[in-house]
Amino acid sequence: MLLGKGGCVVREPEYKYAIEIFWSEEDDCFVACVPDLENCAAWGTNYEEALAQAHVAIRADIESRRVFGEPIPEPTPRYLPKQAIS
Repeated sequence: MLLGKGGCVVREPEYKYAIEIFWSEEDDCFVACVPDLENCAAWGTNYEEALAQAHVAIRADIESRRVFGEPIPEPTPRYLPKQAIS
């Protein structure tokens, strides 16, 4: 459990998928894609909305896979590249 804005308790998601967010000139909105879940994407008029909608899309994707007995992919491990400080 984490403390959110205003001291509200929020649950940390049980999934750890990377979410890639970018501005789409074509769609005139922010697009959030989840590379580990094929066709799992969302959009928003701002960055925060796209991120929030991506979490909704991830939960829906996982629930759909559970209902239909499909495997749920493990998140791909990602690492921050080592950086030399000189």
